[in-house]
Amino acid sequence: MIPITRRLWLLAVCSVLGCAQEIAPKVDECVAAYTRDHRFMGSVLIARSGRVLVEKGYGMADLELDVPNTPQTKFRLGSITKQFTAAAILQLEEQGKLSVNDPISKYFVESPAAWKDITIHHLLTHTSGIPNYTDFPGFMANETRKPLTVPLLIGLFESKPLDFEPGAKWKYSNSAYELLGYVIEKLSGVSYEDYLKQHIFDPLEMRSTGYDHAAPVIRNRASGYAVKNGQFENAPFLDMSIPYSAGALYSTVDDLYRWDRALYTEKVLGRKAIEKMYTPFKNNYAYGWDVRETPRRQYAHGGGIFGFSTFIIRYPADDALIVVLSNIQEAPAGKIAADLSAILFDGK
Repeated sequence: MIPITRRLWLLAVCSVLGCAQEIAPKVDECVAAYTRDHRFMGSVLIARSGRVLVEKGYGMADLELDVPNTPQTKFRLGSITKQFTAAAILQLEEQGKLSVNDPISKYFVESPAAWKDITIHHLLTHTSGIPNYTDFPGFMANETRKPLTVPLLIGLFESKPLDFEPGAKWKYSNSAYELLGYVIEKLSGVSYEDYLKQHIFDPLEMRSTGYDHAAPVIRNRASGYAVKNGQFENAPFLDMSIPYSAGALYSTVDDLYRWDRALYTEKVLGRKAIEKMYTPFKNNYAYGWDVRETPRRQYAHGGGIFGFSTFIIRYPADDALIVVLSNIQEAPAGKIAADLSAILFDGK
């Protein structure tokens, strides 16, 4: 007779496998509806109870060379980067090097007088009032090809008036997360890129995740595309010094699954820090995550960057994960993730 613990384990495995077999055709049907009219190419992953149910690539990673997307294809993450920046800040707080209640002027001594009441917490939650440099007229159309150092990047917005008093309102600001990258470098003594590699990616064996530079040859890296008049074209060039700690990372669906599993443990952050990361302040936004009840409690974030559209949703109470990474910048990654969630939980 099989011991009861072994039987329970087998039942759990059979249940997961049965779920995978049940939803896989529905996932294909759903994603195919988006791929038919050039609205999606990329990779998706669905996991539950510690097991991957679906992971699959759709369309091409490189249209010119006919290279297909796979679960190992590397995509630019865009603003999904922000949750890793937030985690690094919370690690530094655990190390006693900062408090999220510290004013940014403590670390950026050249900060303008208007920033005197802005804290790291305000930066993390998009409530600082610092204007978003990517919204400046003409910037994204004309200024994205030339590399910028971190001081030059901060110089784009440090002299601009605040949009509102710190903490009074919520307004998405890439500028705020650029400042967080500066703080990480100042307090750690290493580059933002090296800090994440040493303290998050290497410990979690996220070997397919990193800072996306144009020059190095990166195996399995997807090319980014835009769709104009129903036809694909190569996305405009973007020097990755510009998105920096607000959006410069690349990863795979498999590596983001490793990240998800780590957040159930204390490999990267202690429980108190993780709880802080998921506590919303204004407009349902916490530290690098959007927190909602829809109706299940979900922690989510999207990313949009030249050539790419991405989305991740975690459902911790259900131990479930949805990841959608696309190399089409107009792809409705968030809508696809919501559709896949419906398939996972409702079978629709």
